[in-house]
Amino acid sequence: MKIGFVGAGNMACAIIGGILDRGVVDSEEVRATDVLPEARRHAAERFEIEVGGDNAALASWADVLVLAVKPQFLESAVREVRDHLSEGELVISIAAGKSLMWLEDAFGRPVPLIRVMPNTPALIGDGVSGLCANRYTDARQRAIADRIFESVGTGYWLSEKMVDVAGVVAGCTPAFAAIFIEALSDAAVAEGMPRTQATDIAARAVAGSAELVVQTGKHPAVLKDMVTSPGGTTIEGVQVLEEGGLRSTVMHAVRAAVSKTRQL
Repeated sequence: MKIGFVGAGNMACAIIGGILDRGVVDSEEVRATDVLPEARRHAAERFEIEVGGDNAALASWADVLVLAVKPQFLESAVREVRDHLSEGELVISIAAGKSLMWLEDAFGRPVPLIRVMPNTPALIGDGVSGLCANRYTDARQRAIADRIFESVGTGYWLSEKMVDVAGVVAGCTPAFAAIFIEALSDAAVAEGMPRTQATDIAARAVAGSAELVVQTGKHPAVLKDMVTSPGGTTIEGVQVLEEGGLRSTVMHAVRAAVSKTRQL
């Protein structure tokens, strides 16, 4: 199975690294393109794959074509590849906001299409991806997408509307969590702790808390109650967070990001 990547940026490289590390394909079965010479050089040296600048040639070569470009460049990328796809070639788009209907209109003919919204923890093999497919895909092609995106984390098949939501929740969370970790670290520094130690403790505490939700399957409220002793320190801090509107602010942030995604 030959997999081509239009775009060799961070997310494309995360996926390439995952499929090679997990043995989904061999390096000679992966090629990529990019408009930037530095990106081409980096991907070629890191993965020992062929990287060029001809999107049409890549589309002719590949069995699976991954469109790993930003939304504003997707239309031009589709124009370059659409007349060079082989019959039944699977196209996967990871561009935010561009719907299956938009992609079908851009290709102008029946093409098996899968939309995927991955997030940046895919860079360390711990990503979360939402997937949806159009009516021209079959079970084999959906299984291929599973293998590709499970090589960099966990994938969820969803309705297209929910893919947008999952893409925002998963995609924005690294930024939101980084702000939260930085705030925790700032507070510890204000109390006299060295910055490096403060950030490490905060980051590990957040990561461990997230894993606790996943591993136990318990509702987050239950896990919160486990550490909020009557008259204790944690409930004192929780009250301050509630007074500051943490929940409402996070909900507004997610819904604003979903709205923005649908405008792309």
